[in-house]
Amino acid sequence: MQTEHLKITGMTCGGCVSKVSHALKTIGGVGEVSVSLPNHKATVQYDETKTAPEKLVAAVVAAGYGVDAPHASHPQPAKRGCC
Repeated sequence: MQTEHLKITGMTCGGCVSKVSHALKTIGGVGEVSVSLPNHKATVQYDETKTAPEKLVAAVVAAGYGVDAPHASHPQPAKRGCC
């Protein structure tokens, strides 16, 4: 298992944390997911034979949030939260 730390932009509440967590957990090969609203970070443990950091970033972006990470080749502008 590998661990990836992603800086998430655009999270403003617990609903945002839930959406980001759900988006990451739906990826095959993802194990434990921890998302922190105060730190604007997600820590993801994943099986590197089943997924890649780029897929983690893509899932967060598809959920409507931005990612400031080395694997975000084109970081998306963050929305203003879910509220």
